[in-house]
Amino acid sequence: MKFLIRDRDAKYTGTFGAVFTATGTPIITTPVQAPPANAICERWIASARRECTDRILITGRRHLHHTLSEYADHNNTHRPHRAPGQRPPAGRSHVAPAGDNIRTRRRDRLGGLIHENSQVA
Repeated sequence: MKFLIRDRDAKYTGTFGAVFTATGTPIITTPVQAPPANAICERWIASARRECTDRILITGRRHLHHTLSEYADHNNTHRPHRAPGQRPPAGRSHVAPAGDNIRTRRRDRLGGLIHENSQVA
């Protein structure tokens, strides 16, 4: 692991942190009195579980890494977010005008678990 992100809850004792620091994993704690930081993390984890890992039988560490990488890429480049125009963080900003003759292309990800539709030029 590159790092561990956790909140400042008292249930995370010094022993808990010592396990990760012994392996060289830095621990990043959420900001003090910043509930939105926790909410964003918890929402992403819940979405990843609900839409991805709960629907796939994970066969090992490498498979889990591949599956979560594909889901994170889909989440950051294609999936609508609660932003202006429902644009994803790293997605395209071009939207076709209403009433246009729009053709779409479908791309399956994770063996067809996730479907991405995009406009064809």
